Amino acid sequence: MRGPSSASRFAFPALLVGAAALGFSPIAVRLSELGPSATAFHRVALALPLLWLVSRLTANADERGPAARVDARGMVLAGLFFAADLALWHWSIHLTSVANATLFSNFAPIFVTAGAWLFLRERISGRFVAGLAAAMLGALLLMRGTAAVGTRALTGDLLGLSTAIFYGGYLVTMKDLRERHSAAVLMLWTGVPMAGALLVVALASGESLWPETARGWTVLVALAWLSHAGGQGLIAWALKHLPASFSSVTLLLQPVVAAVLAWAWLAEPLGGWQAAGGALVLAGILVARRGAESGWTLSPRPSVAPEGR
Repeated sequence: MRGPSSASRFAFPALLVGAAALGFSPIAVRLSELGPSATAFHRVALALPLLWLVSRLTANADERGPAARVDARGMVLAGLFFAADLALWHWSIHLTSVANATLFSNFAPIFVTAGAWLFLRERISGRFVAGLAAAMLGALLLMRGTAAVGTRALTGDLLGLSTAIFYGGYLVTMKDLRERHSAAVLMLWTGVPMAGALLVVALASGESLWPETARGWTVLVALAWLSHAGGQGLIAWALKHLPASFSSVTLLLQPVVAAVLAWAWLAEPLGGWQAAGGALVLAGILVARRGAESGWTLSPRPSVAPEGR
């Protein structure tokens, strides 16, 4: 039996670093001088020049130009999935608590696991399911005591849950595309429709698109380069070497990092329950990783065509 490739060995650490980089994004949204939709637009748009440069340096000959036209629809779909994820999450924050919005958006691993089983034919083990359950419980404890209630909050909660569905669609689509394209090319060509859709949302919301100070631009560039190009780029790279279902569980590290950064930078309290929840998330990730390494024991959904793609 062949051992894991060099790239495969680095996939899990890359996924962890990417998830940690994403933990900066809610802090940046809080610090931004712009509204949430305009901030989301700049998060993607300001990353595109960097992604273009990286894609030119790393893409193979078949990917140069408007990346493999045969997958253009998939790239547009992935971009629109992520644009809907960001837009709905930011609206959710305005209608419910940040904790509720974050909690419901972190239901994404459930939808990713279901989608990976249905469409990517990944096998799911009992140990993986146990790790997923532990990590989800940890995320719940992390948000304990900060829930919002009321009709307005319920609407925000539903939007947060919709966010999880769209992010799940994004990860499953990216996993499929990643089998044929480099991470940099995918980040670039999914980012174009993503930025366009978010620009429409920002203009429709009436938000200003121009920060007033150099500090405002610095926050946006940091969000674009650190969280989007860096964090999402590392996740896209790791997706080729890891199951989509396991990758989504690892992303539950994001609210743990966000909670620590909020405690350090914004003086938001971090109590014993939150610490226990963070520890449980980490334990769940490790158990899920063991489940991934031991093989997938739940048979995947049969495909219509017997031959592989």
